[in-house]
Amino acid sequence: MALPVTEKKKSTYEDYLKTPDDKRYELIEGELLMTPSPIPRHQRISRDLAFELLRFVKANNLGEIFYAPCDVHLDDENVVQPDILFIAKERLDIIGDKNIQGAPDLVIEIISESSAYRDMVQKKKLYVRFGVKEYWIVIPEEGSIEIFILKNDTYQSYKNYTKEDILESLTLKGLTIALNEIFLRIGK
Repeated sequence: MALPVTEKKKSTYEDYLKTPDDKRYELIEGELLMTPSPIPRHQRISRDLAFELLRFVKANNLGEIFYAPCDVHLDDENVVQPDILFIAKERLDIIGDKNIQGAPDLVIEIISESSAYRDMVQKKKLYVRFGVKEYWIVIPEEGSIEIFILKNDTYQSYKNYTKEDILESLTLKGLTIALNEIFLRIGK
């Protein structure tokens, strides 16, 4: 006798809003996923990158920088919390009272052991689908950042930077970051 197959219920933004406040969650394709707290190395990289971006964006009046936890509501089945995000000043209207309502212009995800598949596969697909123009994947263990640029509804690898390089962004023209300063203190 065959066992009945039940379809897993997809969660929605309303379900997401009911998650406990003491834990971080993301909603990807209707699946609620808990996100563990980042380790100190992750936080150092996030802090230092956000500082460089914030300094550049403020000095040039380009828009807004946010960092996790900050909900990005893409649709009712997709709510993510990128490590760092940028919204251009022409698009500041997507900043709502409770969340970001639409795709940022630039998203940065710092890979950890528990987030690798989510960031490199699941979220990358979402960011393409919803139109994030530039996506950085930071790999702390390698001291590298790969930048992807949205072209023709797909991501193309723009450049893979190592800790000896000076990073340049296409979205934030003129931004340069000496990556040896970002990865200097992370250790193994």
